[in-house]
Amino acid sequence: MSNLIKDSSTRIKTALVLFLVFMLVSYLDIFFITWLFLGIFMIVGVSEAMKLFQVKSYIVYQIALISWLIAYFYKDSENLIFLALVIIASVLAYTKDIDKKTFLPLLYPLASFLILLSLYNDFGIQILWWILFIVATTDTGAYFIGKSIGKTKFCQTSPNKTLEGVIAGVIFGSLIGALFAISNISYFQAFLISFIVAIASIFGDLFESYLKREAKVKDSGDILPGHGGVLDRTDGYLFASVVMLVVLRAAV
Repeated sequence: MSNLIKDSSTRIKTALVLFLVFMLVSYLDIFFITWLFLGIFMIVGVSEAMKLFQVKSYIVYQIALISWLIAYFYKDSENLIFLALVIIASVLAYTKDIDKKTFLPLLYPLASFLILLSLYNDFGIQILWWILFIVATTDTGAYFIGKSIGKTKFCQTSPNKTLEGVIAGVIFGSLIGALFAISNISYFQAFLISFIVAIASIFGDLFESYLKREAKVKDSGDILPGHGGVLDRTDGYLFASVVMLVVLRAAV
């Protein structure tokens, strides 16, 4: 019990520090600082993904950093993932000496971080708050409702998740998330988008669980005390950001 309390305390402290840092980044709302903030998470996330995918080629770091540097000057940063994939494919074809799994860390998580930066470019800092509240509320609702009344297992990948918890989490994420939507859409649109993004965040968390089970590890890393790695903390956001960009560009 004492270990559980200690772990929970550490988890809460880490989450509070991350939230305060994000608040500062949000308050300043300077592109360079936001780009740097997301970039730090990106490169640590890529490192963790390489371990999960068992990829050892340092070219992944090089391409990720080059892509992120270009993204500072190139507004439609999500397009850079295609450039990254073309470069890897070209090197693979020329040298025949690259593991085909090298593609994977570029798709997850580099692509999602480039999309988060693109969302910020298109819609401003409010879009990051919107995603934050959708994912955080969905995750919190799913956890507490699942623990209290959940009985039906959601899927084999994550045995601790319950269907009741997932449904409750998506509902909470949709209702609360819609309150923090960008200002130029109706509440109904915001609710519908939040609903779709909340579902995506559930499967982002599920995908991370799948990767860890395949790699036979408990956490993706240990850089965040009480949480594990960057991917453990951002898994829901990485899927949510992709869906958010697609849906918003169709709706707005």
